[in-house]
Amino acid sequence: MSDEITEDDRAAALERGWALADEGKALQKTFEFRNFIEAFGFMTRAALWAEKWNHHPDWSNSYKRVDVTLTSHDTGGLTARDAKLAKKIDQLAKG
Repeated sequence: MSDEITEDDRAAALERGWALADEGKALQKTFEFRNFIEAFGFMTRAALWAEKWNHHPDWSNSYKRVDVTLTSHDTGGLTARDAKLAKKIDQLAKG
């Protein structure tokens, strides 16, 4: 997988509800769950994939809401790794 994000991957993420942030250098999305346990379970599942792929989100949790920001700090912007993790996070959020 090339490290550069493709326009197709960027467009697909935006279609799934991600927004560009930090002057286009990050993807950002808020996930809402029914309660804290579901939100925390989602974060746990996502953390396992992030660790497996060695690409970790910036995120925060408040009760049933999880705010996620993805960027590749080592390159100073978006990469294919961000698109890949965004897609997996979306799949995990669906359950």
